[in-house]
Amino acid sequence: MTDSAERLALETWAKGEKILLWPDGVPGGAFAAQALPSGWPQTQLRNIAQPYMRLFRPERANGRSLLIIPGGAYTFVSIANEGVDIARSMTAEGYTVFVLVHRLPSEGWGQPSEVALQDARCALALIGEMSATLGTDVTQVHVIGFSAGGHLAASLATRPGDGATDTPSLSSMGLIYPVISHEKQIGNALSTQSLLGDNPSESMVALHSPAGHVSANTPPGFFVHALDDADVPSENSLVMIRAMQAAGRPAELHLFEEGGHGFGLGPPHLPVRQWLGLYCDWLDRKNTKPESAA
Repeated sequence: MTDSAERLALETWAKGEKILLWPDGVPGGAFAAQALPSGWPQTQLRNIAQPYMRLFRPERANGRSLLIIPGGAYTFVSIANEGVDIARSMTAEGYTVFVLVHRLPSEGWGQPSEVALQDARCALALIGEMSATLGTDVTQVHVIGFSAGGHLAASLATRPGDGATDTPSLSSMGLIYPVISHEKQIGNALSTQSLLGDNPSESMVALHSPAGHVSANTPPGFFVHALDDADVPSENSLVMIRAMQAAGRPAELHLFEEGGHGFGLGPPHLPVRQWLGLYCDWLDRKNTKPESAA
């Protein structure tokens, strides 16, 4: 990313309303700041002591909310191409957009593998609480995640929580080049190590493998992957769609020959650039609500 592109992304980011997830105190132990490498990009957020969302409002709202979860291998949160770029495109479609900045497992928290999901659940609850004020439909809340953010989005969709809080049901999940598997030849080693540590138990791996938690209650899914993705193989999306099919859940998968990993909206000269339009069309066709998803 050029200096001017990074500056523009940060300016756009700052325009979003900041909503703290835990204004009365962040649960889960004490935050421990980590040293940043020299020249670390400002659009790749680390040292997240206070998780939050940025709210981006559309000029003409369609009543639907979208929670965006950027990637970063659970080592940072990438707010440029997987945050503000997507927010800008989706607010243009009428969506009220929230971009999540969640805690990172390596920054001192107790139960490090759970803090990001805890934040995602809290974000979803807040979106429900704010629906009346924002004029959004509480039955039209969607999530989209990228790379490790796709893992977190899939975890949120398949492990919605214990029902202790009044949290809206997700209407759909969009997973864009998601991390799903922790198998060595399929998953992303850095994401797995960051989330689960060096030697996770089989039970820990199973708990954090979203495909294993797909059920009749899992919301419809829209999946995108490039076949030349060397960082997160397309088999991750195939694993997830097979689980959706086995559970009888609606799902749509788009595989593109080129695109690599972390393409965000996608290069203008490649067909993968079409994915966002396909996603918006899919959402319109489904007009997905939990009670009608079958």
